[in-house]
Amino acid sequence: MPAVHEGSVISRRAALNWLLGTSLGATLAAALYPVFRFVIPPEVAEAPVNRVLAGKLSELPANTGKIFRFGSKPGILVRTANGEIRAFSAVCTHLNCTVQYRPDFQHIWCACHNGHYDLQGKNIAGPPPRPLEAYKVDIAGDDLYVTRRA
Repeated sequence: MPAVHEGSVISRRAALNWLLGTSLGATLAAALYPVFRFVIPPEVAEAPVNRVLAGKLSELPANTGKIFRFGSKPGILVRTANGEIRAFSAVCTHLNCTVQYRPDFQHIWCACHNGHYDLQGKNIAGPPPRPLEAYKVDIAGDDLYVTRRA
């Protein structure tokens, strides 16, 4: 009979406890994994978009604004009362709400917390901490192209 060291003997009870414990842990991990994947979604890779066709000049009368898509985020085109075309990010710098143009105020307004931006994108009232990101507008015929500034 071979010599057995006392420290290397594993009882049946200890082996069963180990198997039950690890299977319980694996079951718990399998149940919680989808919950964590839902709560913490993966980063979505977005193709860099630097220029988009934002609209038509004929569709934007004086003293109006229009929301457009710039990649996965909204942008805003504004035609001032004197006919100038300007474009900005339409994401409020306070809590990422979408801003809109208010013809009665003749400036950009965020409805979430009453934030106000002038027609240069500068924050002038309310809680927004910084100006809107300004974009460059190019006019080609009736098309309005918006480009990120470098």
